[in-house]
Amino acid sequence: MKKYILSLAVVSLFYTKSDACAWSDPDYEYFNLFTQSIIRDKSYLPFLHSYSTRFYTGYKAALVPDDNVETWKKFFNNQLSYTETENLVYKVSMNDLNALKNGTPANPLLQKLGTGFYQKYKEGIDYLIEAKYLEPYMSINFVESENSFYYDRDANRKNATALDYNKTISALNSLYNAARNPEIKQRYGYQLVRLNHYTRNYDSAVQAFKTYVEPIKLKGTVYFMALDQLAGAQRGLSMNNDANWNFFQVFMNSKDRKESAFVSMKLSDTASFSNILKRANTNEEKNMAYFLLGYEDFNNPIPIMEKMYDINPDSEILKVMAVRSINELERSYLPIYYYSSDASQKASVQKGNTGSDTSKDTASGKATSEVKEEKLSFWQKIVRFFKNLFGGSKSDKTGDDAKADQSDDELFSNPDRIPFYNRTAYYYDDKTQDFLDDLEKFTEKTKEKSKDEYWQIADAYLKFLKKDYKGSSGILNDIKTSNPEYQEQIKRMKVLNDIVSQPKIDAAYEDHLMKDYPEYFVEKEVKKDTANTEENYDYYGEVPSTADFLKDVLANRYFLQGEDGKSFLMSNKLSDLQYNPNSSLVKSVEDFYRKTNKTQFEQQIIAKNMDSVGDIDAFFNTIYGDRAMRQADFEKARSYYEKAQNFAGIPRLNYDWTDKGEKITTKQYGSTEYNGFKNISNLVFGHNVWESYQSPDIESMQAENYSDFPFIKNSMNKLELADVLIQLKKIGNGNDEKAAKANQLIGNLLYNTSILGYYRELFVMDIDNSNGGKYNFWNTDRSNPYKYYYKNFLDTSYIEPDNFDLTIGYYQKALKLSNNKEEKARILFQMASAEQGKYYQYEAKNQKDYDYSDPKWSEKEEAHQQELNNLRNQKYRTYFAQLKTQYSDTEVAKDLMGSCSYFSYFMKR
Repeated sequence: MKKYILSLAVVSLFYTKSDACAWSDPDYEYFNLFTQSIIRDKSYLPFLHSYSTRFYTGYKAALVPDDNVETWKKFFNNQLSYTETENLVYKVSMNDLNALKNGTPANPLLQKLGTGFYQKYKEGIDYLIEAKYLEPYMSINFVESENSFYYDRDANRKNATALDYNKTISALNSLYNAARNPEIKQRYGYQLVRLNHYTRNYDSAVQAFKTYVEPIKLKGTVYFMALDQLAGAQRGLSMNNDANWNFFQVFMNSKDRKESAFVSMKLSDTASFSNILKRANTNEEKNMAYFLLGYEDFNNPIPIMEKMYDINPDSEILKVMAVRSINELERSYLPIYYYSSDASQKASVQKGNTGSDTSKDTASGKATSEVKEEKLSFWQKIVRFFKNLFGGSKSDKTGDDAKADQSDDELFSNPDRIPFYNRTAYYYDDKTQDFLDDLEKFTEKTKEKSKDEYWQIADAYLKFLKKDYKGSSGILNDIKTSNPEYQEQIKRMKVLNDIVSQPKIDAAYEDHLMKDYPEYFVEKEVKKDTANTEENYDYYGEVPSTADFLKDVLANRYFLQGEDGKSFLMSNKLSDLQYNPNSSLVKSVEDFYRKTNKTQFEQQIIAKNMDSVGDIDAFFNTIYGDRAMRQADFEKARSYYEKAQNFAGIPRLNYDWTDKGEKITTKQYGSTEYNGFKNISNLVFGHNVWESYQSPDIESMQAENYSDFPFIKNSMNKLELADVLIQLKKIGNGNDEKAAKANQLIGNLLYNTSILGYYRELFVMDIDNSNGGKYNFWNTDRSNPYKYYYKNFLDTSYIEPDNFDLTIGYYQKALKLSNNKEEKARILFQMASAEQGKYYQYEAKNQKDYDYSDPKWSEKEEAHQQELNNLRNQKYRTYFAQLKTQYSDTEVAKDLMGSCSYFSYFMKR
């Protein structure tokens, strides 16, 4: 068992930053506006900033060339390209090389080189033949200890002990002595050191380095390859200080071995980098040691950077430290999502149903309450977790602990609409601001001393983060550089300064965007394999880019300007409105849709998201008709539904996993299936016999007596439903039992299609009554819970709340007109249920936040809950009380006591 257990402590070493979501990747959570990889020396790319992996991987491996390949390329007098050399050294087989040696090359590359190639480079080819023979065995044999927690390795895997040690050593000695080229001779020495290291003959490996490698007065790639093997042998001999120093030399002098050398230093000595600094003599060694110290402990790198600056302000590794610092600031200032307290409000759970509804969690970003939770004790977190899980309405409100940096521009004067770029991320604090100020001072100082334009670019970017767009642009305009990567970064930052500093986006500015910056907004067409109907998705997608950031800026500007439709379509498709069909936003989107004089930017960038929802007019009219129905304005609803008869169905996708990946298809509705417009059962006018949203409607709902209303069909579309309600409303104006029943049926429909009803999906653009954000009681009085833009639209469900007074009003008419005591009891119970909806709305708006670090937080919360309970009994039990005092002897009341637990509890109090 011990072989298959991986310690959690070991696992945790690979993750330096946690997130609330297990699938979250921190390297996808901010905009990559400053390109880290613009440093000149690409061998340091692995040491750029990353939270997702141990080393930075956001670059092509070809940017860091293989030292060994480059050395061989030079050996062959650059007769081969880098790729050809790489193939010759690593991919061409030993048999192919022997064929070349025998004058019968079959490999195309070797044929291209010709038979004379071997004669010219005989010693090099002979060495490669020997090296390819040894290579399959060149790994150290794994020796498992009794306390090993690692998985079993392949028992059949070759290693150096599989070779005849004495025979191989003798052969390598002969080849070493026979070689005349110093570089080739040193390569045989490298093989001797490596063979002894991998066979765990550590003393012999150390001696082989002294005997065969050092005497060759070459300190190039081969020397450091051998030194790497020597250091490994020294570590095996517990000569950790010497091993560490030699790994340090490999780190300094190689391009492609820096990662492995760094790991080896870490494994060799717990105080590795401090000990190296003590041993460093030259400025270059000291500078590199400081870099490793700063890289390892990155909390505040500026003191280390100051020491590196004193040694060499032009140091390339100083730029690595700087770009890591800039990237850290980017993560604080430019998260991909911004949340406000209102935009992330949690909702109370409705009265008990078998399909326990919960609030929709935000999948991205970290709310203030989550940050606060990190300060709680372990047991406080456990208590809080279970309280949130089972505590119904006791969900936490989230908050935005950042302060708005308000602009004087009139666009930014509305407190409900805030420029998102003037907000800071959830983990921003005064220390972050201090760090930005200190880094800016350091950069300003260094750019005056260093000849590298990099520091001017960095200074301009830091000013951009501080919203000094004029200062940033001034620096950029003065930079003169021929470095293409620098030029690209400068161009990007000029665009950033231009767009972010623009307070209002009008038609003229949109024309400017299309004319001067089309590459940031016009998406390139991606060719799809039409033969393959299955699409595979990377759930993270592309790393957030400059174009993504600029689109967010524009979405925010439109939001500030009151152009909600344009703001919405910058980040969403038209079909997304189905998830939050609140009227004002829908109207703004429709206004944009119907705009006749769209600019080129509006046509190509914004309008492209008016995706297929079938008939767009029908789509809008269905939403408007639904809202009118929820407001009991049946005539208006009918006028909209009449124009929505071509409604193609709520646009949904089916997600199915196959052997080839995820298959995504458009949902096709069956002929009898509810699609958002048709196939509505007449049970919508009935009442529920028990509260189970997952059960079929014929089990959960019971029809009323419709004999007086033959126009109520078994199945209806929304237009027909509106016609029925108009007729019922007209009948309900009478004074008889039929009028009473008509009003009761209208009340039933309004209740059954409310947040509490079995058919709650009918008028909120949903296809069933399953859980979701639409079924939450929102604790906001604002008509629009969004503050910055609609980018997180699908994470923040919001539609206008139900008006339960309308429902109760129809029930009151029915109660007044009815002379049937049993019917009156049923009506009172329905009124009481609607009244509970009013209570849930009140409760959601009257949540209280308590500091969880307060030892009495639980008592305070329980006291508040008791206040709510008392209020519910005093103000929101009116019809329950009437039912209890006047109708407890009815069959309806008796049946309800058996099927409704909370009514039974109330009746027995």
